Amino acid sequence: MKLSIVCTALLALALLPACSEGGKSDGKGSAVKLAFVSNGVDPFWTIAGAGARKGAEEAGAEAIVRFPNEGIPDQQRIVEDLVSLGVKGVAISPIDSVNQRSFLDEVAGKTHLITQDSDAPDSKRLCYVGMDNYAAGLLCGALAREALPEGGEVMIFIGRIEQENARRRRQGTIDGFLGRKPDPARFDEPGQPQTEGRWTVLDTRTDAFDKARAKANAEDALVRHPDLDAMIGLFAYNVPACLEALRGAKKLGAVKMIGFDEAEECLAGIADGTVVGTVVQNPFEYGRESMRILAGLVRGDRSVLPAGGVLEVPARVIRKAEVASFRATVKTQLAAGR
Repeated sequence: MKLSIVCTALLALALLPACSEGGKSDGKGSAVKLAFVSNGVDPFWTIAGAGARKGAEEAGAEAIVRFPNEGIPDQQRIVEDLVSLGVKGVAISPIDSVNQRSFLDEVAGKTHLITQDSDAPDSKRLCYVGMDNYAAGLLCGALAREALPEGGEVMIFIGRIEQENARRRRQGTIDGFLGRKPDPARFDEPGQPQTEGRWTVLDTRTDAFDKARAKANAEDALVRHPDLDAMIGLFAYNVPACLEALRGAKKLGAVKMIGFDEAEECLAGIADGTVVGTVVQNPFEYGRESMRILAGLVRGDRSVLPAGGVLEVPARVIRKAEVASFRATVKTQLAAGR
């Protein structure tokens, strides 16, 4: 798509505040501008954006952080605008790695392109920065199984499964909960129960990043499955939505809640015992490492690329004992990236 001169000029004006954040010259009188683009809007991405700003500062560059909120068209428009304005590198979390492949390849032909948070391994991206979502899903599934040692029925809630990270995270969670032998290539189609022994995953409900729909999905699951034993929320906002539904149904604490990511409602629930635990990523390092790699590539240093094209930032489980220290870490990260 080609931009009109008016749109480009307006975007240039909109970018002025972001481009004034402590960048250094590339030796030719202009600052090296690098872009960090999320797949949506969420506090998770606020932490990642702080990491991107810190990483750019450390690398002597400038970070332009953008959060699309209207799906694929919005994300692609943002990237096209940034590329037309001359950013030297883009770190993106693709919304749909399969259907966006040609777009990603086009971007890769114009600037340095890497993926973060969610990968597009079949595209021409130079590397991926983030966790192994299947392995993280196994951690989440094991946490749910730990909460139901005698077996039980669970429902999974997630924004969408078109994203590579979401698809792998969901499958790892299913396999971990059911106690299967790990197989990252496995894919259980949603819409039918999956059972191994006394453990059952009833279904997966998606909400397309619509938080009202996320809550409605949780409420509907509680009505349709009155004997539901546990709920698993795989995107950050899913846990708060499920907790609201449980509170409204007066089942808070009676139905086990297992989370993913670090929404404050989730952490508060872990602290008060209404949430079993959560699997957290390290979005700050996603942003920081992405900017370090892009800055190196801009300066001709390909040694910054990780072996095998993947820089893994491991996930970990947060239970009640770790909540206080984890909160302190996030607070420090946010302050560092202002």
